[in-house]
Parts: sequence; structure tokens; C-alpha cells
Amino acid sequence: MAFYLQLLFPNALYVVFLLCLLIQLGYAFYYFIPFIFYKPATTNAKLYPVSVIIAAHNELPNLKRLLPAVLAQSYPEFEIIVVDDRSTDSSTDYLEDIQRQFAGFRYIKIKDTANTENSKKHALIQGVAVARYEHLLLTDADCKPLSSNWIHEIIKGFNHQVAVVLGYSPYITKRGFINHLIRYETLLSAIQYLSFSVKGHGYMGVGRNLAYTKTCFYQNNGFNSHLNTLGGDDDLFVQEAAQQHQINIVITQESQTASIPKNTYNEWFTQKRRHLNVGRYYKLKDKLRIGIFMFSNIFFYLSGIFLSFVLENLFALSIIYIIRGIVIYLVYILIARKLKEPISVILLPVLDLVYIFNYLVLGVSVLIFNKVKWK
Repeated sequence: MAFYLQLLFPNALYVVFLLCLLIQLGYAFYYFIPFIFYKPATTNAKLYPVSVIIAAHNELPNLKRLLPAVLAQSYPEFEIIVVDDRSTDSSTDYLEDIQRQFAGFRYIKIKDTANTENSKKHALIQGVAVARYEHLLLTDADCKPLSSNWIHEIIKGFNHQVAVVLGYSPYITKRGFINHLIRYETLLSAIQYLSFSVKGHGYMGVGRNLAYTKTCFYQNNGFNSHLNTLGGDDDLFVQEAAQQHQINIVITQESQTASIPKNTYNEWFTQKRRHLNVGRYYKLKDKLRIGIFMFSNIFFYLSGIFLSFVLENLFALSIIYIIRGIVIYLVYILIARKLKEPISVILLPVLDLVYIFNYLVLGVSVLIFNKVKWK
């Protein structure tokens, strides 16, 4: 089949192949390479009081792992608010015990959520409403700060102009190819949203490590425009906030929170379907910016596969693949080092290929089977 396509379109596939390569190189030189050399212009020395907000649903083991690390933060003035979202495990008992021991700790118990509201967004709204302080720092129950300076490092990203600070949240390293794939996907997502933000095109953050002001939240009308949408408490919120507020990024290792990854491909696939489903609500300019990059990768591989069935193409294809590999993979490796993200150089070509085709399968899956679920 590929041979006949090559006969019918002798030049078209080459054009697609080379165009996709040029697009990827364009993104690398305009967005990604400048990010490698990015340094914050200034470091904020003001230690704003902070409200740390965590929404949790049946997360007792994770809360026992997270809360001691947050309570141990070396920061002069902060509070912790855990919103217990309809938990049926022993989370409430544990949270009550923590509340008795620490004056700066509070929890809210949500017993029910209206069917017209996304439960996590409803929980976060309640947390923001009772927060004492202007500066809010959010993370998820299955995360853990990588240092006792987590709050301090993230708050450095604020000043009198910045209202949103994007952090990085890697996944814990485990054995197995799925873990390599999960961490590679997380790295590529971060490369995009962090480098785009540096260029003034902030479009998302991750709720595992995200900060914004209470004023920004309410000026943005909270999550009202997507309250019924599954997901989007981080990316859709950041997209809207970026229209009227300045965004900053903080990527030091001490500012990061590590999250527990899924153990199986099916679990991860379901999670990514939920994330990708939110993409349909992105603004057109953000869809185009992300879509052009992703489709250039997809069609680069697809056209390359078709062209490789003709033997006389193999030498030229090999040279182009080597050029792409040297530039693109080197950029990914350097950014991974900047983020202190361990990455397997040997597995990189395989991870890239599997990731791109998995993205294609995810996209088709979301289009065909629209129904996705949260907890």
C-alpha cells in the first residue's frame, strides 16, 4: 500500500516529511532553546503569607505522606486547608487529629456536590473561599514537596505584577517502561507550557504545583466558565487568567512537587484521555500553537514510515532522522537537566515514537468515545 502511495504521490510525502521537520526545528529554536537559557529576571524577597489548598477524595495514604512534608515547610507564615471531598475512608479522622495538633491547619468536609458541578472544582472553590491569605498555593493529595523550601521557592515567583506562578511537578521514578513513558510525556508537556509561558503565551499549568492570588481567582470568576467541565481547574483557569494577568514560572528543584504515577498503561491512558478531553475547550490560538507542534511530530513519523518502504529513500531518510535526533533530542535532554528530570538517553528515540503514536490513539479515542470520568 505504501509503495503505491509513493508511486501516486512521488513528491507529496517528501514535502510533508520535510515540512514537519522544519516546523519542529522552528519550535526548537524559537521556544525551546531560549528556555534552556532562561533565568528569572528578578527574585522576589517578600515573604507573602500563603494559604496551601489541597482537595482530597479518599486519599488517606497519600495525605499521610503529603501533610507531614507540608507542615514541615520552613516558611514564616502559612496555613494549610484540606478540602475533604466526600471521602468514605478514614480521612476525616486523620484530618481531625491533625487539626487538633496544628493551629495553622484546617479542613473542610464536603458531604455532597451538585450534579451540575465538577466535584474537584467545587472543593477548590470552598478552599479558596475560606483562605485567610491573598496568595494561594495548590497541590494534589498524591504529591509531595521535594524540599522544605517548596513554599518559599514558589512564592519567589510573585511580585506586585505577577498573579500566577507555574511550577513543575515530575512523577516519581519507578522501574518499567510505562514509568519512562509517563515521565517523558510529563517532560514534553512541561517543555511546551513552560517555554510558551516564557514567550508570553501561557496556556496551562498543573494543579499539582500551581499558585495564584485570591484577587486573580475572583477577577477571573473562579471556574465559572468551565464549572461543569471535567478537568480544567489548572489549564483552563490559567488560560483565562493569562488574558489579564501576568504569569511567571519557577522551576528550581526545591520548588517542585513529586507525584505518584499510575502503575499500568490502562490507568495512565484513562488519565490522559481526561486531560486531552479538556483541550477541546482551549482558545483557538492555543489549540493551533499546540496542535501544529503535535501534528508535525505525528505526520513526520507517518510520512517517514511510508517513505521507508522504498529502498532508495532509506539513505536520505536516515540522514534526516539523524539531523532531527541531534537537534530535538539534545534540546529535550538539556531541558530535562535544567528541570532535574532523569531521562534515559538510550530509550529516548523509542519513547518519542511511542509517545507520538499514543497521542494519536488518545486523540482518536477522545473523538470517538467522548465520555470520561473523574473520581
